[in-house]
Amino acid sequence: MRVLVVEDNPDMGTRLEQGLREHGFAVDLVVNGRDAYTYGTNGVYDLLILDRMLPGCEGLELLRSLRSVGVTAPAIFLTARSAIADRVEGLDAGADDYLVKPFSFAELLARIRVVLRRGNDPAPSTLRVADLSLDPATRVVERAGQRIDLTPKQFALLHYLMRHSCEVISRTMIQEHVWNFDFDGLTNVVDVHINRLRNKVDRDFDRPLIHTLRGVGYVLREE
Repeated sequence: MRVLVVEDNPDMGTRLEQGLREHGFAVDLVVNGRDAYTYGTNGVYDLLILDRMLPGCEGLELLRSLRSVGVTAPAIFLTARSAIADRVEGLDAGADDYLVKPFSFAELLARIRVVLRRGNDPAPSTLRVADLSLDPATRVVERAGQRIDLTPKQFALLHYLMRHSCEVISRTMIQEHVWNFDFDGLTNVVDVHINRLRNKVDRDFDRPLIHTLRGVGYVLREE
């Protein structure tokens, strides 16, 4: 999943970026509201994590502006303001949750899981395709009852493919959701990661689940 983090405190921003990447998220980090609006309107994000107090554009105005142009990704405010009125103001601006600093990273991850499950068509707690299962909360992947150990990037890639099982996923779509803006789309890194993932998910089993459509992309499905 791809996350836009907007945080002007260098230490906080670095910790958020590192922690989220360690858990398999693709992260773009920006430090002011102006750049955040550019990223938010030009990128495809699954989640926005926004500081309230930002140079160039206050967090509330930023979120209102993004919502006004059709950006619907869930948003979590991070702020030192703890008053009830501030929380209500943030939620009214279009935020899905409001986390007061200081906070534990474990709590942020829990809040992220909650907001990503919300909506008219919330994702099931455990994804299943044939005998393959993936639990986003515990990060446990199993096939035919056998545990499969994945790197954070492999987990993020498999999670994306399973969320869109039976759909053809292009390399560009994978790049947009599993990597950040710094990704070099001219390299074959997507193919390399797909091959490594296939070795873990398919190699020791009778039926392949990850299929290549030459010139198009990939699809995860049971044949």
